Amino acid sequence: MTKLINGKEIAQNLRNELKKEIDNLRSKTGKVPGLAVVQVGNVAASSVYVKAKTKSAEEVGIKVIDHHLKEETSEKELLQLVMKLNKQVNVNGILVQLPLPNHINEQIILDSIHPDKDADGFHPLNVGKLSIASHNDENLLIPCTPYGCLIMLKGLGINLAGKNAVVIGRSNIVGKPMAQLLLKESCTVIIAHSKTQNLQEVCQNADIIVAAVGRPEMVKGNWVKNGTVVIDVGINRIEVKINGENKNKLVGDVDFKEAAKNAFAITPVPGGVGPMTIACLLRNTTIAFKNAQKN
Repeated sequence: MTKLINGKEIAQNLRNELKKEIDNLRSKTGKVPGLAVVQVGNVAASSVYVKAKTKSAEEVGIKVIDHHLKEETSEKELLQLVMKLNKQVNVNGILVQLPLPNHINEQIILDSIHPDKDADGFHPLNVGKLSIASHNDENLLIPCTPYGCLIMLKGLGINLAGKNAVVIGRSNIVGKPMAQLLLKESCTVIIAHSKTQNLQEVCQNADIIVAAVGRPEMVKGNWVKNGTVVIDVGINRIEVKINGENKNKLVGDVDFKEAAKNAFAITPVPGGVGPMTIACLLRNTTIAFKNAQKN
């Protein structure tokens, strides 16, 4: 029987562990990790994400410093705020919620965050460290979604070494760091994408499939061989007819119903990777706090 990987439950367990750790840090140092959350404008989805991240952070004992800026905030003004937060002693992690308005260059802003306070793990220095660091380096700030995927994989209790892993998608946020993390686990990794030839055949040889391509239900059931683990990072809204009415439905990059017939284990959408991303953001903030205490 196919195992459903419950991201909500695993994320809750990680948050419980972080809460205990932060309580312990508070008793030892009299301080708690601080997370600065910066949102520019009022994109509805961004507001939902920021609210969820803020709530989770406060629940584990992280102090949230909120900065909600107007849509017309200039790139220079946003850079000035990030530089200020870089110097603030009570700020250990900085999160700039994406997407930013079109007049602001996202990469310039992300690169301006001090790598020691990079809660998302997107800074080039942290991405580079991920490529060269030792297998068990607990001080790394790792991109949250890929690390959440890895935690779910390792929680299955299977030996990842030697497994054939296919990562569909080559983004800097998910695809590339996911491949690096799987390499560290001694997987044989293929990064596939929209130009990959015979993608179905490539997937049919995989023991692990991580779908992060942003195309609704692209990975079909017959792409998944018996016993494969499927991690679906995709979040797509599609229109479906229910009782004659058009309704929005949230689906992943994998045809869940069909893929689940063959998979050994699979993540649902929603309730799979999403909660893990937020939990790993809290993990990074806590690690950044501990690193700062050493210095």
